[in-house]
Amino acid sequence: MSQANEVKQLKEDKFFKEILSWSMSIVFMSYWATCRTERKFISVLLAFWMWKRLLLLAKMELPGVALWIFVCLCASVVCYPNGKVREACASMVPCHGSSPQLSPEHTITVNGTEFKPGDNIEVHLSGPDFEGFFIQARDAERLDNPAVGSFVLADRRHSQLLTCGRTKNSAVSHTSKAKKKDVKVYWIAPENAPKHVQFLATVVKKYRIFWVKIPGPIVSQPDVLSPTPPLHATSEAMSTSHPVSYISKPFSASGCGIMKFCIRNPTNCNPGSASCFFLSFQQEESSVFIEMSGPSEGYLAFAFSQDQWMGGDDAYLCVNEDHRIHVSTAHLKERSHPLLDSENALEDVSWRLADGLLQCSFRRRIHLPAYKGRFNLDTSYYIFLADGEASEGGLIYKHRRQPLVTNGLYNVTGLPQDIGGSRAPRLIKAHGALMFVAWITTVSIGVIVARFFKPVWSHSFLLGKELWFQVHRMLMLTTVMLTSVSFVLPFVYRGGWSQQAGFHPYLGCAVMALTIFQPLMAGFRPSRHAPRRQLFNWFHWSTGTTARILAVVTMFLGMDLPALDLPDPWDTYAMIGFVAWHVGTDVLLEIHSYCLVRKVEVIEDDRVQILQSLTSAEAEGRLFKQIVLTIYVCGNLVFLVAFLIAINQV
Repeated sequence: MSQANEVKQLKEDKFFKEILSWSMSIVFMSYWATCRTERKFISVLLAFWMWKRLLLLAKMELPGVALWIFVCLCASVVCYPNGKVREACASMVPCHGSSPQLSPEHTITVNGTEFKPGDNIEVHLSGPDFEGFFIQARDAERLDNPAVGSFVLADRRHSQLLTCGRTKNSAVSHTSKAKKKDVKVYWIAPENAPKHVQFLATVVKKYRIFWVKIPGPIVSQPDVLSPTPPLHATSEAMSTSHPVSYISKPFSASGCGIMKFCIRNPTNCNPGSASCFFLSFQQEESSVFIEMSGPSEGYLAFAFSQDQWMGGDDAYLCVNEDHRIHVSTAHLKERSHPLLDSENALEDVSWRLADGLLQCSFRRRIHLPAYKGRFNLDTSYYIFLADGEASEGGLIYKHRRQPLVTNGLYNVTGLPQDIGGSRAPRLIKAHGALMFVAWITTVSIGVIVARFFKPVWSHSFLLGKELWFQVHRMLMLTTVMLTSVSFVLPFVYRGGWSQQAGFHPYLGCAVMALTIFQPLMAGFRPSRHAPRRQLFNWFHWSTGTTARILAVVTMFLGMDLPALDLPDPWDTYAMIGFVAWHVGTDVLLEIHSYCLVRKVEVIEDDRVQILQSLTSAEAEGRLFKQIVLTIYVCGNLVFLVAFLIAINQV
C-alpha cells in the first residue's frame, strides 16, 4: 500500500507543481504588463487563489519557493502612493494607465534667474489641491537628458528626495496622498552645470488626472545667451512670415503616383478618413507644394533624414495652438525636441482643423541656400511622419509612438510614387516574430508533449529514441535556435544596448541565459534510476518554468515599446488569451491524468503490478490526449498567426 501511495503522491506533486508554475506566470504577467487599477484587482484575486495552493503545497517541502512566491505576490499589488517613483525618472510619466492632461493648472516659480555652481535656488510649486508631484531640473537645451543638480527639502512631511540615475537627490516627490497646495524645495547647482537649466514638474491631482513635465522657469549662468527653446516657442517664432488661408475641404489622393509623390498609412487610405495619415509632394517648377493631414488634434510633423535615425534632420511642423494651426520649420538634433527656426521659408500656407483631422499645406523652394538646415529637395532621403499631443498654448509633447518611416531613400521631386511606410523597423519586426514563434508555439507544445505524452507514446520510437523525447528535444532545440537569432537582432539594429526600452532588454538577457543553460544541463542528465535524477528533474523543471514565466513577462513589455507598439489594448488581451489557453489545456490534462491515477486498482506489495496498472490507466486516455493536443496546437497556431499579422501591419 505504501508503494501505491508513493506513486499517487508523485502524481499529485506534479499536478500541484504545474499549477504553481502557471499561477506564478499569471501573477507576474498581471504586475509587469501595466500598473493599472484593474491589474491590481486581478493580482489580489490571484494572490488569494495562490494562498490556498500554498497551503496544499506545504507537504511538498518547498518553504523557500513558497516564501519567494509570497513576496512576489505582495510586490505585485503595490503601486506608488508613497512617492517612490524612480521608475519614472526618465519619462516623468506616472504609471496610471491614462493620458496626461494638456493644460497645466499649476505653476513653478523660482527666486532668481541666474546661478553659479554651488548656488541655492528656491523652487516653488503651487496650484489647486494635488496629491502627488515629481520635480526635476534638466538641461534646458536637452530636456531628454538626465536630471542635473541636487535638491534640499524645506518640509520633510510632504516631500522626499529621490536619486535618478547617478545623481544623488536629483529629484523630489511626495511622501503620501495627502492633499497639498504648494511645495517648496531648494536646488543646488552642480559644478558641471549646463549653461541653462529648466525646472520640470509632474503633478497628480487624482489617480487618472495628472500633468506631465509642466515647464518651469529657465535659470542661466551669468553672461550666457538665452537658450533656444527646445520644447515650445513663442507665437512669434511659430508664426509664418506669409499670409495664412483656410482649406475648404479634405485633401484628395487622386494623382498619387501619377502627378505627385504620396505617402499613406494605412496603404492606399483615403486622406479624408479618420484613420489616414497622408503626405504628398507635387513639384511646380522651382518649388514643391506639400500637403499633410492625419487624425490629430495636437500636431503633425514630417522630416527629411539621411538615415533611419532621428538627428540632423530637416523637419516641418503643423501645430494646433488655440484652435489655429501654426506651421514652422525646425531642425532635429539627435533625439531631442525640435529646435524651431525664427525665420520661415514657407509660402502659401493653409490649414484646416475639422472632424478630428489636422490638415496643412504650404509651398517650399527646392533649393534654399540662404536658410541653414534646409535640405535640397532634389536629393533622396528617408521620410519621417509623426503625430502627437499639444497644449492649447502650442506646447508640443513627444510623440507616444514610433514615427512612420519610409522603407528606403526617396526623391520627392523624382518619379511620382504612392508608397507606405512602417512604424517598426524590419529587424525589430523579425525579432518579435521569431520570439512569438519560439515562446508561443515550439516551447509550449514541447512542454505539453514531455509532460503528458510519455505513456501515450512509450512504445513508439524515432531514430532509436522514444517518440515523445525526440519530439520534445526537437521543439526545444528549435526554441533555442529561434531565441538565439532573435536575441541578436535588436543589438544589430541599435548598434548596442538600448537605454529607452526599460526592463525589456534585461529580462530578455535573463531568458536568453536560461534558454542556453537548459539544454546544457540536459546534456548532463543522470540515468533514470541514478540517485541524482530527482535533483536533476527539479532543476530542469524550475529552469524551464522560470524561463517561460520571464518570456511571457518580456513579451508583454516588448509589445508596447515604441519600436514595435502592437495595437493596444488588443495585444494585452490577446496575450492574456494565449496564457489562459495554455493554462486551461495544462490543467485539463492534469485533471485527466489525476483521475486516471485514482482509478488504478492498488495491488499490495507488488510494485511491478502497480506500475503496469498505472501505465495501462494512462494509456486508456490516449485518444483523449491526442484530441486535446490537436486542438491545442491549432489554437496555438491561431494565436501565433494573429500576432504575426499584427506585426506585419505595424
